[in-house]
Amino acid sequence: MSATTLRTPSYRHHKPSGQAVVTLDGRDIYLGRYGTPQSRAEFDRLLAEWLSNGRRLPAPASANGTDLSVNELSLAYLAFADGYYTKRGKPTSEPGSIRQTIKPLRQLYGHTLAREFGPLQLKAVRQAMIDAGLCRNEVNKRTGRIVRLFKWAVGEGIVPPSLHHGLVAVSGLRRGRADVRESEPVKPVPDAFVEAIRPHVPPQLWAMVELMRLSGMRPQEVCLMRTIDIDRSGRVWIYTPETHKTEHHGRERRIYLGPTAQEILRPWLRMELTAYLFSPREAMQHRLAERRRNRKSKVQPSQKDRSKANPKRKPGERYDTRSFYHAVAYGIRKAQDAAKKTGERPIADWHPNQLRHNAATRLRREFGLDVARAVLGHSSPVVTEVYAELDGAKAAEAMERVG
Repeated sequence: MSATTLRTPSYRHHKPSGQAVVTLDGRDIYLGRYGTPQSRAEFDRLLAEWLSNGRRLPAPASANGTDLSVNELSLAYLAFADGYYTKRGKPTSEPGSIRQTIKPLRQLYGHTLAREFGPLQLKAVRQAMIDAGLCRNEVNKRTGRIVRLFKWAVGEGIVPPSLHHGLVAVSGLRRGRADVRESEPVKPVPDAFVEAIRPHVPPQLWAMVELMRLSGMRPQEVCLMRTIDIDRSGRVWIYTPETHKTEHHGRERRIYLGPTAQEILRPWLRMELTAYLFSPREAMQHRLAERRRNRKSKVQPSQKDRSKANPKRKPGERYDTRSFYHAVAYGIRKAQDAAKKTGERPIADWHPNQLRHNAATRLRREFGLDVARAVLGHSSPVVTEVYAELDGAKAAEAMERVG
């Protein structure tokens, strides 16, 4: 027997998923979050079984694998999700959401046989989510993910079909019929709150904010803007993002940019067609230049360039949704500090996705629901209604006329 065959498999870090992994019989087995006591214990258990069985994994207790525990089933599903939920070769946010979702499932029923998990157990997991303070919509969304996990297990022959049928029978929580917190509706941002951050953000970021407020595009879409993706042949420019939220459904996303949006965008168009328009690196350079220009005392020679040669974190070539949100939040904090110093009315916190609600409300009020739906890229007017704040003034005017 060769030295390679006798080598004991090691506990390793799978960096893309953040999980611990061990390779047994040529198969990668995921153990849970890397470095946690639970993943170490799972590694010790599997390795002990593998060694005691002559360096081979024990055969499953039944041909269709129905004696897997919920923990084992969860790990198998996570391994599947890491490979399935990708877009253009990169993982989406869904695997991370699944990991967050199944925490109470594994805490309550991790060592329960998967085939013994039923509607009552699902309701207990759901109650744990409610007790953790999640709102009704989020509880329903996460419960749906758990049901989807067991649907996948049915398709893989791991659990009997009757198990999934039983879980589907558990109705979602209805508004007003459950003792659970309701989420606050997302509303448009008052224009005064948006304008307040203008002096406190770099011009790149302000252009992104204005474009979102005018066009109703999503944060990801404004972050991905490139010259090559903008058709400027007509009076109205058409921006087709290189990737978007619903492309896996085979839908095309077109964002229409009128004269005002074109004026905002024109200074940022690039000769290099595939370069992203809005760069955090350039924004940082602008911020440093502004700081030097506003400095009152003379800069000492030793302080002219204090940048690190190899900083751990460097600004990227483009914003992503997270860095965009952080940059806007920074501007809001600066605006709030400035309001306190001058005694002005402070602005409330808001987030970039609310700007989409601003566009939706304006479009619905001026052009109707169908136009708003087309501009926002919704397939259903019901979704557009969520984004569009109902115009109370029009309702009041109508009721005044009819008495």
